[in-house]
Amino acid sequence: MSSLYKRNNSPYYWWTIYHRGRRFSKSTGMTQKHLAKKVQNHWDLNIVLGEFNFLGRMGHSTLRVVDYIRQYLNFLEERKSSNTLLITKGVMTKFQTFLEMKNVKMLEELSVKILDEYINWLKCAPKTKKNHIGIISLMLEQARKEDVIQTNNAKQVTLPRILKKERHRLLEPIDLEIIFRNAAGWHLYYSFLNLTGLRAGDVAKLCYGNINHKKKAIVSFIRKSRRIHELPLAETLIRKISSERTDSTPLFPGIYSESERKLNDNLLKPRSYLQTLLEANGRPKATLHSFRVTFNNTLRDMGLSIEDRQILLTHSSSETTKIYTHPNFELAAEYVNKLPVYGISELN
Repeated sequence: MSSLYKRNNSPYYWWTIYHRGRRFSKSTGMTQKHLAKKVQNHWDLNIVLGEFNFLGRMGHSTLRVVDYIRQYLNFLEERKSSNTLLITKGVMTKFQTFLEMKNVKMLEELSVKILDEYINWLKCAPKTKKNHIGIISLMLEQARKEDVIQTNNAKQVTLPRILKKERHRLLEPIDLEIIFRNAAGWHLYYSFLNLTGLRAGDVAKLCYGNINHKKKAIVSFIRKSRRIHELPLAETLIRKISSERTDSTPLFPGIYSESERKLNDNLLKPRSYLQTLLEANGRPKATLHSFRVTFNNTLRDMGLSIEDRQILLTHSSSETTKIYTHPNFELAAEYVNKLPVYGISELN
């Protein structure tokens, strides 16, 4: 029915039993096996009689980590998106690898010290470590709500300092010349980033139906604002977009995807190509978001107001669920068409 075992970090014999789908463990407080067996027999009798008071609240927290992770993933599968489930599975796989190394098997053993050690063990950026603990904390908080554990120790973890880096630097004219001179199959995609200021993912999701040739505008759902925006499109780009393609055809089929996770993976291609170009020419590292930063700063230097730039960058705080059009559309279009153009001739 039950069994006794020894732990590396304890001088006592431990009693464990699997009862009604749950694993319970408790220290007998005995270092001699014959005395531990007497405790075992007494506790086994309590279990048979349905008397669980001797376990206290700690009895609930003696679930095996692997068992609760499995239970938690089933819980997420029923309530959360497939992307959330996939990310959580990845974190839990790493977490279990670490716990196996530390010989930590029970939920009650997930102390602040163990979780701090996990943070130190991870070989990733401080922000990623924070995300790992955040996901583990959500699991432990669910366990606390279910009365499986008393405390969510992940909330007490000391996270590493996150140093801000200028990852999305301003692209200088020399950078843009290098990029568009060597952009090859990424010319049009980089041109859209450069002349619209849209985020890389929003441009990657554009279809021919998002282009309004008559008004010379993009009409598209912007993921971060969760609204549809109508934005002026530079004439140099309008001339490169066919008006005869079907509305559902992606402008950039090589990176287009309905799946957010797949889309993010696909964006690695143009990002890596951009960074390789800059590195090969001795220029500092930049990202696809650098086009957005450059778009904003260039319009600022040209004299476009911050309010107008915020709308172009889809920062508007409007609560409308209808298509959100720039109130100074013609003025914005005028400024967009004054933006420096690089490499468009290469698209012919």
